[in-house]
Amino acid sequence: MTDKTSNQMWGGRFAAGPDAIMEAINASIGFDKRMAAQDIAGSRAHAAMLAATGIVKSSDAEAMREGLLTVLSEIEGGTFEFSTALEDIHMNVEARLKEIVGPAAGRLHTGRSRNDQVATDFRLWVRDQLDAAEKGLEALMKALLGQAEAGADWVMPGFTHLQTAQPVTWGHHMMAYVEMFGRDLSRVRDARKRMNESPLGAAALAGTSFPIDRHMTAEALGFDRPMANSLDAVSARDFALEFLSVASISAMHLSRFAEELVIWSSAQFRFVTLSDRFSTGSSIMPQKKNPDAAELIRAKIGRIFGANVALMMVMKGLPLAYSKDMQEDKEQVFDAADNWMLALAAMEGMVRDMTANRPSLEAAAASGFSTATDLADWLVRELDLPFRDAHHVTGALVAMAEGKDCDLPDLTLADMQSVHEGITQAVFDVLGVHNSVSSRTSYGGTAPVQVRAQVARWKEVLG
Repeated sequence: MTDKTSNQMWGGRFAAGPDAIMEAINASIGFDKRMAAQDIAGSRAHAAMLAATGIVKSSDAEAMREGLLTVLSEIEGGTFEFSTALEDIHMNVEARLKEIVGPAAGRLHTGRSRNDQVATDFRLWVRDQLDAAEKGLEALMKALLGQAEAGADWVMPGFTHLQTAQPVTWGHHMMAYVEMFGRDLSRVRDARKRMNESPLGAAALAGTSFPIDRHMTAEALGFDRPMANSLDAVSARDFALEFLSVASISAMHLSRFAEELVIWSSAQFRFVTLSDRFSTGSSIMPQKKNPDAAELIRAKIGRIFGANVALMMVMKGLPLAYSKDMQEDKEQVFDAADNWMLALAAMEGMVRDMTANRPSLEAAAASGFSTATDLADWLVRELDLPFRDAHHVTGALVAMAEGKDCDLPDLTLADMQSVHEGITQAVFDVLGVHNSVSSRTSYGGTAPVQVRAQVARWKEVLG
């Protein structure tokens, strides 16, 4: 495939091939060849429609459809020779098809343009990625459910400002991420439904005078319907932006969990042990076991969020309909998709393999005056104190415990009565961390009974 071939593809419009700089900046085959399967699927659907509507002979359409399968097998087998001179995947495929089936290949482009062709290919590719993300999120959520079910009644500290706040259960903490990733899953499904319309047949920007059947090609490619406006069909990239937005939010959730795993696996916390499969050693310090997979997941948000911003900047000033600027859409989405899928898979693996250190979790849960709120609630409930007064009494008792270098349950009844004489021995029933978490039975609370109910609900949802 030479520059001469390229000139022939352009129908003689240019007398000479572009110089090396123009060829380099104009060509997209280096990255859009990833859409080969989608491009060939769209072309095969288009060829079948052209025959069904009588626009081309059935024999020509069948030759094109069979020839396209040959091209696909060459690409998948690694024997296809891509040409930068032919710019993109569409023209590379069409040129090779002509070599295989002859002049009939020239009829394939009837009633369509590269503008609607690339828009169709890209939608098909993004749709495939959304399907992959759905599976990845479901697998991760099931791994989290396994952790939550195993540790539904294991106590651990709950934090605000990374300071010990109140005791919670390990299962409750795991279920918080199930809820987050569940919303990611709903966004994936919403985005897929919204973008599942076919641009094919919109042609360059105004539609075509050929009697094509856009509903037929839409159905053949699994779209719900054809897009209703040809200008919008070729110029819209909000489906790619929505993909990047969904990926960014999901990657943010992955990054937050990754940060916790980095902290929890440290020698200072010892809340979890990550498996050797998702950790590495140090080149100089033999005692080290580094949570590299979690750290790399934490870093992925930068690339994915960056892709979102970059494509926003590409699209923000473009008039309708198609501009060459839009060629810059794919590399951003390709990179973001690769990193999102990798992060989902790595996080699922870490969650399935990690071991929670129950004794360390429980010891930490009982420290830092974590049951102070339970004490304040008891004062309100049993002594009928206004909450602000109960808050003040509890604060005084915390200060006393700090002065004695002990925790609240270690104070004597006399110590407590010196702050408020109405306190009775019954107060010690609420100062244990297990009693604390068991009492939080409000819907969505940390009580084991609530955690198990949420695990059961999500198991049914995910199937």
